[in-house]
Amino acid sequence: MAGKNFSYFLMDDIPNGRVKCTFANWTGVAYRIPRVALDKCKDRPDLQQSGVYFLFGVDETTDENVVYVGQADVRKNGNGLLGRLIEHKNNSEKDYWTEAVVFTTKDKDNWLGATEISWLESYFCALAKNAKRYAIKNGNEPSPGKPTEEKISDLEEFAKHATVVMGVLNHRVFEPIVSHKADTQASSDGGTEPLMLELVLGNKGTHNRVDVKGYETSDGFVLLKGGTIKVSVAASVRGRIKKLRVELAGKFDEEGVLLEDILLKSPNEAANFATGYSINALTAWKTAEGKTLKELFAEAD
Repeated sequence: MAGKNFSYFLMDDIPNGRVKCTFANWTGVAYRIPRVALDKCKDRPDLQQSGVYFLFGVDETTDENVVYVGQADVRKNGNGLLGRLIEHKNNSEKDYWTEAVVFTTKDKDNWLGATEISWLESYFCALAKNAKRYAIKNGNEPSPGKPTEEKISDLEEFAKHATVVMGVLNHRVFEPIVSHKADTQASSDGGTEPLMLELVLGNKGTHNRVDVKGYETSDGFVLLKGGTIKVSVAASVRGRIKKLRVELAGKFDEEGVLLEDILLKSPNEAANFATGYSINALTAWKTAEGKTLKELFAEAD
């Protein structure tokens, strides 16, 4: 059985305080630091080193999860990661963040130099953008620099562990909304594939046509790109659906065609979002063979 030896240390003896994370046989170390706890970190020598960091928060206007990806070079500001975080704390333009996650190395001879942290910053920023779970606050595209291929191999291994740590810290910033590696069921050929469901209403070519596909994941229900939702919304539909239609307006065109995958909270929310009115999701969602979600639940019981 595959597994990893992971250490999760509550530095303040409380779940929502500072956390230190390490892996066996990994040269890296990660810290989760609430913004209000930065002053408690002044005695941490590894936080005086170079490394990469993430600032997590919520946009006050859109309620969207946001993240800023940055790097701290000890040779630039003289006091590494902690000094850079304090600079951000004192910057009124970056007052959206409430928590930082930082990555550096355990050893005193910190091997993360300017080239290495530039590559990691660029790599993590691109990974977060591709996942599309968080709005990225970086104004400019980070440059990866020009590390050697040997160094890139080391950095990829470092980043591999860092992405696992980020997930354990409950920030799914690197996980794509649609992943065929998880939330799947066994297929007839011995592989795995998502349990695909579809919701079809109305006649082809009509303005009120609904024709979408999607499937459940561990954190919601995904409506897949290319499907068609009803453009208009019923006056009686509950407020959250109306709000989602406004917030996600850029994700579908004027004909109701989904331009990208959309993650919603549940099959019910996805069905209401697609049809523009309240509908029984248990009977609306069906497999390609016509079996309803209600029937699938009954079989599972």
